[in-house]
Amino acid sequence: MIKNILIPLDGSEHSSAALEYAMWMTEKFNGTLIGQHIIDTISLEGTFFHDISGSLGFEPYLDFSTKMREVLEERGKTILEDFSERCRQRNIRQQTFLDMGLIANEICERAKVADLVVIGHRGVNEEFSTGLLGTTAESITRKCPRPVFVSTKQFKAPERPLLAYDGSQRAAAAMQRAAQFCSTLKLPLTVLTVNRDESAGRKALDEAERYLAPYELRATFSLQQTGNAPERITNYLREHDHDLVFIGAYGHSRIIEMVLGSTTEYVMRNSPCAVFLNR
Repeated sequence: MIKNILIPLDGSEHSSAALEYAMWMTEKFNGTLIGQHIIDTISLEGTFFHDISGSLGFEPYLDFSTKMREVLEERGKTILEDFSERCRQRNIRQQTFLDMGLIANEICERAKVADLVVIGHRGVNEEFSTGLLGTTAESITRKCPRPVFVSTKQFKAPERPLLAYDGSQRAAAAMQRAAQFCSTLKLPLTVLTVNRDESAGRKALDEAERYLAPYELRATFSLQQTGNAPERITNYLREHDHDLVFIGAYGHSRIIEMVLGSTTEYVMRNSPCAVFLNR
C-alpha cells in the first residue's frame, strides 16, 4: 500500500513534526523514506535580495546570487545529512534529494515516485502567514498527484482515526485508503457522515458499512444531521478526541470553491489533528 513516503524538509518546527509522522509510518509499513530539501529559486532571484545586494557590497548582483546559492546549498546538505542520520539510528531505508526550483512544483514533481507525501501545516517562510495551512501547503494539496498527509505541529501516533464520508467518488477513494491504513495498523475507524437528509445519510453509511465489512478492522458509524458539514466535521474531531482524519480531495472547481468554499480546505485549516488527504 504505502511503501515510498516523500518528506520535504526545510528545518522548520512544522517540518520536524512532519518528519516524526513520516518516520512512524515508514516503520509501520516497512517502506522507504525519501528526504527532499528544495533550494527555493525565489530566495535566489527575489526582489528583496536584488534590493539589498548593493548595500552588502556584492557587485554585480549575480555575484550575490551565487554566494546565496552556496549558502543555501550548504544548509540543505546539512538538513539532509541530519535526516539520513536519524533514519540510520532507527534502521529506516532512506534516500535524499537536493532540488532547486519553486517549492510546491518540486515537491509535486518528486511525488510522482512516491505513494504518500507528508508535509507540515506551514514551512520556515510561512510562520507569520494567515490561517493554519500556509500558501505552499495549500498549493501542494491542490497540485500533488499523490495522497498528502498534513501533520500537526506536534507528533502524536494515531490511535483514533476518522473518515469523513459523504458518498461521493472522492470520499469512496479516501475510504479505500482509510480501510487499508487502519486494517494494516490494526486501528479502529469511525465513519462520519454529515447530512440533514436522514435517508441520504443512512444510505451513505450503509454503503460504507458494506465496503468495510471484508476488512479486519473495528468500524463505528455516525450520522450528524445538524450544522454545516465542514464545521460539524472539525467539531466532531474535537468532541471525540480523534487524532487523524481521512478526507477526499477538493470536490469542485477552484472558481466554485472561491464562491461556496471548500469542505476539504476548511477541514485542513481547522482540524485539531493530522489530515490524510486522498486524491
